[in-house]
Amino acid sequence: MIRTPLRPLARILSAREKGENPDAIERENIRLRGEAMRETARSTAEGRLFLMGLVFLAAFVTVCLRMGTLAATPAQEPQGNGLGPAILAQRADIVDREDRVLATNLVTHALYAQPPMMIDPKGVADKLVKIFPDLNHERLIKDFTGGRKFVWIKKKISPEQMQMVHDIGDPGLLFGPREMRLYPNGAIASHVLGGARFGQEGVNSAEVIGTAGVEKAFDGWLRDPANNGAPLKLSIDLTIQSAVEEILSGGMSLMNAKGATAIIMDVHTGEIIAMASLPDFDPNDRPQPLTKGDPSDSPLFNRAVQGVYELGSTFKIFAVAEALELGLVSPTTMIPTQSPMTWGRFKIRDFHNYGAQLSVTDIIVQSSNIGTARIVQMIGPQRQKEFLGKMGFLAPTAVELAEAPTGRPILPAKWSEISSMTIGYGHGLSASPLHLAAAYATIANGGRKVTPTLVHDPKHEPGEQVLSPAVAKRALAMMRAVVSRGTASFADVKGYQVAGKTGSADKVKPTGGYYKDKVMATFAGTFPVTDPKYVLVLSLDEGSTFVAGEDRRTAGWTAVPVAAEVIRRVAPLLGLRPDPTKLESLDGIQLVAAKKN
Repeated sequence: MIRTPLRPLARILSAREKGENPDAIERENIRLRGEAMRETARSTAEGRLFLMGLVFLAAFVTVCLRMGTLAATPAQEPQGNGLGPAILAQRADIVDREDRVLATNLVTHALYAQPPMMIDPKGVADKLVKIFPDLNHERLIKDFTGGRKFVWIKKKISPEQMQMVHDIGDPGLLFGPREMRLYPNGAIASHVLGGARFGQEGVNSAEVIGTAGVEKAFDGWLRDPANNGAPLKLSIDLTIQSAVEEILSGGMSLMNAKGATAIIMDVHTGEIIAMASLPDFDPNDRPQPLTKGDPSDSPLFNRAVQGVYELGSTFKIFAVAEALELGLVSPTTMIPTQSPMTWGRFKIRDFHNYGAQLSVTDIIVQSSNIGTARIVQMIGPQRQKEFLGKMGFLAPTAVELAEAPTGRPILPAKWSEISSMTIGYGHGLSASPLHLAAAYATIANGGRKVTPTLVHDPKHEPGEQVLSPAVAKRALAMMRAVVSRGTASFADVKGYQVAGKTGSADKVKPTGGYYKDKVMATFAGTFPVTDPKYVLVLSLDEGSTFVAGEDRRTAGWTAVPVAAEVIRRVAPLLGLRPDPTKLESLDGIQLVAAKKN
């Protein structure tokens, strides 16, 4: 910009020649320059005002359009903007086969503190310790008076505790909403349910995640919003589960056992109606796992699934069933049973001397090790291994529990002839009681393989035909003879024709060999034998009873009486009518209607 001089020399000289005042020229130029500057400023201001007007107009139009859009949109819950992903707090209920609640959610609160907002940190610590005696007083004071701005105090508190904290009246104590997992039946079915804990946590919510059992196995499903809150329906029947646990607990105490387990399974579907393992725990207050010692000593240990044991003579029926299927023997075939049986440097003996020979049926009834070993020799190791594989004994069960993969059967390093003989009568191969229940269900239902499940599903697909129905029927007849005149006579519950087999296996030492005075006693059976509906497997760990002047450890004296009481109690609950033709008396027995599942 070229500025005009206020006192141009040419005009000044001209004015002096004419006798005019040169200062008038300067004043005139100052006036003209001021007018020009005012005009420029006015033009600039008008431009800025016009631009601001356009901006305000655009903002007004934007707000109007947004308001119109919101007015035309259906109402919905507002979503908060967090710094991380939203915490999914909702978890579906778990119910039994009759829709009775096994696990649900309870609205409660968490307690936390913001120390900078506290008025009396030491006084608050004193009062909190009185409400929550498990808190560390010194630690609280250190947290409240240090540099921390946030302190978790309790992850969940009761309404009564919440009111007492309210009464403290300090603004630095705050509450966050919580949805905790509640098991209203306490310890009932604790090993099935497992338990849950808080995962990712925030002030306003916390996710609940499964830690064991079906809670962990179905964790994703239980937390999936796509299920619209539908409950997980288990095959467990709460009434029967409660009865089984009560009887098993009494039997465990009466027989001086260190542990016990029982399984009731539908022979056609594989659905587990009851599964108990003792000692148990309350999933509302789940204990910590053991860090040393025998894992089976922990109440968290699920003996039905995780416990793998040599199950003794309960295995003998599999050797006989396979031999019948292969056409090697018939129920009346006579087998040499002279004791002892020598194989190389090994000797096989029976609990009693049964003479020179027994029929195949009596080998099962009398539980002859030698007779079973002779039958297994006819079958051969390879065919035996293949058959036991079809029965499910070579892999963990597929039951829907987080612990299932840990219940892997222990197999011999080399499936030799001597190994196959000992496996035939229940030694040398360790499996879980659930493996045994599934295998017995396979025999009971006519030879179709059963896969155990904890999920109630009316649409069940039948499994592979492992045994012919005729062979399965002959095996059942032999097991019925075990109850009517053999080692399981105490299981002959009047009105319910029970078939089964006992097993008394010496427990294996951790260092090798067997204990002489510690037995895993098992009864595996089905009822009613005329039309099998359910399988029961019951085991007592190191059980014993004093009868007739001596300690009795075999299953016939320990596991069988307890199993008989289970059948006597739960059969009516299962909707099974006692057969009047098989009763000595109907006194005290109530006939019930068949139960619809």
